[in-house]
Amino acid sequence: MTDAVLECRNVTRRFGGVVALKDVSIAVARGEIFGLVGPNGSGKTTLVNAITGFYPPQQGQILLDGQPINGMKPFRIADRGVARTFQNVALFHGMSVLDNILMGRHIYMKPNPLASLFYPWWAAREETAHRRKVEEVIDLLQLAPARDEYVDVIPLGLQKRVELARALCAEPRLLVLDEPMAGMNQEEKEYMVRFILDAQDALGLTVLIIEHHMDVVTALCDRVLVLNNGQQIAQGPAREAIADPRVIEAYIGKPRDAA
Repeated sequence: MTDAVLECRNVTRRFGGVVALKDVSIAVARGEIFGLVGPNGSGKTTLVNAITGFYPPQQGQILLDGQPINGMKPFRIADRGVARTFQNVALFHGMSVLDNILMGRHIYMKPNPLASLFYPWWAAREETAHRRKVEEVIDLLQLAPARDEYVDVIPLGLQKRVELARALCAEPRLLVLDEPMAGMNQEEKEYMVRFILDAQDALGLTVLIIEHHMDVVTALCDRVLVLNNGQQIAQGPAREAIADPRVIEAYIGKPRDAA
């Protein structure tokens, strides 16, 4: 794919004797929402962790905008424009919604003693610019009513939205969402789908998303990769890939098993 933001070529990752990923390949086009689907333990989060530098692959290659990122530390990959959310909410407790979202700007903040010394003329302008970007994201995700609340006391659906806002404030070239709907009720899922689509439209995002809810996958994703036992079993347009007999078998078993 000539305009791929992300490419994974024959990625393999082992943990001791367990092969978590085997020869997995994807290409995520610019502006696309690409889904990772599969039963629990199929290797979805391992692939995301390989892409973001937490568990680099032992074999294969990962390219971001055509440049290899294999072996880079997670913070270096973040500097390259990859932001992610986590399956289990990873917010800073004891801090407000606003302060958590501001943390998304950390890769652009370059503090130094000289700037602090001349704060009114130097650092204040930088701080205002960061704050302006954060306010745009708060408005986009309709978080203004909760901006001063501590994240410890807001509902899970709102916490997930705050984590999405923090990732968006990093102005990512690739946004990685690890089960953003986990634990949500139907109404919260519908809101989150709308906010992801709004953010993609407003910011021109390329999104890689892990999701178990098939209604969400078909509503959001242009294409999906289906994994099972660390291997890809289907890839293509969302509805077609999910309807593949191998995918159905991976989720519910063969007819005689179901009986």
